[in-house]
Amino acid sequence: MIWKSIPGLLTIAGGNLLYAFVVALFILPGQIISCGTTGLALVAQRLWGIPVSGFVLVINVVMLVLGGLILGRKFAMTTILSSFLYPVFLSFAQYVVGDFVVTENLLLCALFGGMGLGIALGIVIRAGASTGGMDIPPLILKKLFGIPVPITLWLFDFLIMLSQLFFHTAEDLLYGVIMLIAVNFTLNKTLVAGTGRTEVKIISDHAVEIRDSILKNADRGVTMLHGEGGYLHGPTEVVLSVVAARELHRVLGLAR
Repeated sequence: MIWKSIPGLLTIAGGNLLYAFVVALFILPGQIISCGTTGLALVAQRLWGIPVSGFVLVINVVMLVLGGLILGRKFAMTTILSSFLYPVFLSFAQYVVGDFVVTENLLLCALFGGMGLGIALGIVIRAGASTGGMDIPPLILKKLFGIPVPITLWLFDFLIMLSQLFFHTAEDLLYGVIMLIAVNFTLNKTLVAGTGRTEVKIISDHAVEIRDSILKNADRGVTMLHGEGGYLHGPTEVVLSVVAARELHRVLGLAR
């Protein structure tokens, strides 16, 4: 049982490691206005000089306890790994990166930082885990008051970004919005990557042969539909199969 969970745990760890290095390479050097726990940590760093990784750890632990009490033990178990790994990995990433700067262009920092964060979040979520931190309050509000998660999530993110305006200009906020858009776009793409399917309907006088060919050569399920021609009203057979997008050309070739 433990061995079966190792690939998932490694995936979660890899996603958090990527997240930490993206923050260290693009978000912190570019001082991009951020949302979530990282955004709160940047405010705390400016106000009280608290290290970002240390503040993130404290917030993650507090949110983890609240989530465990309100959302249940199962939720806490899927969140605990990220809650502790991310701040540790962030401290490690900052040490490794040091004074190295990829780019000083804020637009590039916002775009590539956002894309990197979206991919990292997608990896963790696809592994069946939560990233914890400020993702937890919207889930608590959903359970207690029925408020939709997307609404409160965007509200918290926006308020956290606004709180950083005390140290940034309005133009910096625009870079933060660009990063947020990049995060959400890339996250959605990562979550559906490799899961796209195409429905294929083949109408032919050789439906049985096509069905057998798909079953044998493409190893895909097939459903036979009995139809009627629209003009002559004669009986016709329709071969229905659902295949991955990359297999579409191969299946159509078998129908020729």
